[in-house]
Amino acid sequence: MDNNIPQGRTRKIVVTGALGAISCLLGLTHWGFIPWFGGVSLTIMHVPVIIGAVLEGPIVGATIGLIFGIFSMVQAAIAPSGPADVWFTNPLLSILPRLFIGPLAWLAWIALQRWQPAGLVIAGIVGSLTNTILVLGMIGLLNLLPWVAIGPIVIVNGLPEAIVSAVLTLAVVAAYKQIEYGRKRGADL
Repeated sequence: MDNNIPQGRTRKIVVTGALGAISCLLGLTHWGFIPWFGGVSLTIMHVPVIIGAVLEGPIVGATIGLIFGIFSMVQAAIAPSGPADVWFTNPLLSILPRLFIGPLAWLAWIALQRWQPAGLVIAGIVGSLTNTILVLGMIGLLNLLPWVAIGPIVIVNGLPEAIVSAVLTLAVVAAYKQIEYGRKRGADL
């Protein structure tokens, strides 16, 4: 390792690369989509962004969000899986909203890190709802769907995604940081 590069920066680069790759893997394999009723899927592709932000800060979170957004745009262009995927070839829809997931999840974590399990749950919810609200808001602003259709999507998809994100963020970060949760500690989760 180059002695001129601080160890913390190397760690941030490694975490960014690893979690960015996990986000892409979730999309390529479709493991990032949990089947939901009505043929709709809940996505967890934003969870690595949230975890990266909580572990390493807002810049790492925004960078992983950028990776997630670029991957989403490229995949929509070369391997669309549904008619709405063409919308995600627009970087205002695929990239811009994803840049905010990490920084806002990090702010929630920083505000509540004194109560670590609750802070992780809220960071997961905030990051997930940031993705949902900004993506759907952009869909509304671009007149791709009528605004009256967006509210129900937030409720039917956004809220369950937020719950799944909260659980995954708590489980992964608590295990990694050895945070006590109830009678369990870290890897005992």
